[in-house]
Amino acid sequence: MMWKYIFSILIASLFVVPVLAQDDTGSLTFTANGEDFVRQGFVSKDGWEISFDNVIVHLAQIRAHQTAPSYNPDDGELVRSQVMVGLPGTFSVDLAEGDADAAPIPVGMVEAAPFGYYNAVSWIMAPAEDGDMNGTSLRIVGSATRDGETVDFTLDFAETFRYDCGAFIGDERLGVLEADVAGLVEMTFHFDHIFGDAELAADDSLNELAPGFDPFAGLAVDGTVVADDAAYEAEMSEDDYQLLVEILPTLGHTGEGHCYESAY
Repeated sequence: MMWKYIFSILIASLFVVPVLAQDDTGSLTFTANGEDFVRQGFVSKDGWEISFDNVIVHLAQIRAHQTAPSYNPDDGELVRSQVMVGLPGTFSVDLAEGDADAAPIPVGMVEAAPFGYYNAVSWIMAPAEDGDMNGTSLRIVGSATRDGETVDFTLDFAETFRYDCGAFIGDERLGVLEADVAGLVEMTFHFDHIFGDAELAADDSLNELAPGFDPFAGLAVDGTVVADDAAYEAEMSEDDYQLLVEILPTLGHTGEGHCYESAY
């Protein structure tokens, strides 16, 4: 697993490998993005019109990397030079914050990151150990409407996932830090992976793999769902629960760039 090897060493506090002169540094900002699906809402694969009040992810071990594969001419071994910078601590980030056109959410900044191209990013989504998110790594709060029926929901998840991602893929290039250019990297979360997307064909692979909203609506009591991992396992059908378990690790991306994900 090449990605797993590249990112096998992560640390819990701010870490910079200095490879350039002190003056060859600038600010690198980390952002988190739930995309328009979260900011504007969307229609699930099974026809529920979903809007979100809060989509909170709890993040740790946030890192950006410069990786440069090369070969050692003496023994032919593959060598990867690496610069790595990161944010100390943990962060609860509400991806639904702001209006429908809000920018990705700033999470933190490294003020003296070495210049270069940060072509990889990694992080862990893990349960908080205190506060409102205690014991929860992901909380999704909102409402869904279909055929005159409205379901309010609070969906909690407690799994821990690690994401090791390559370069950002999108309409612009992110990760470049140079003189007079502040760097930016993005942790992206694709919530259509859970609910599916009515704008895609029913047999699109995303919709075939997404549970949709029906399995969550089936947990409603008097029009309200308040559920966690134990409820999903106990009350969803076996097939729906298995879809949910298999799709959750795939939430993390960088833009449209995929990640190597692993569950703890």
